[in-house]
Amino acid sequence: QVQLVVSGGGLVQPGGSLRLSCAASGFTLDYYAMGWFRQAPGKEREGVICISGSDGSTYYANSVKGRFTVSRDNAKNTIYLQMNNVKPEDTAVYYCATDWPVLGRLCAPTEYGTWGQGTQVTVSS
Repeated sequence: QVQLVVSGGGLVQPGGSLRLSCAASGFTLDYYAMGWFRQAPGKEREGVICISGSDGSTYYANSVKGRFTVSRDNAKNTIYLQMNNVKPEDTAVYYCATDWPVLGRLCAPTEYGTWGQGTQVTVSS
């Protein structure tokens, strides 16, 4: 059974850091595209950082470039989202997902069929 379990959300002050984890089971995550997405209240779900399963290329949303990074621990079958210098506009529910998105749509939420349960990240002082 393919499953993604997300953890690590919480309340963080502006300028602070937070690391989210996405543990995969039932498949080997480095064979598939993996993505971090978020959805703020009243907004559509958006791609934050996505990694191609075919060539390892990575997409970063402009809003997080230079602040967020993604890493992978193949031994633990887990990917991480490191969030630095967070801003109030980063407040959202964060999800990880996996699939085989078509070329050119690496970080389009509609290309992903397997999702973790989401974790709330709130940036506030």
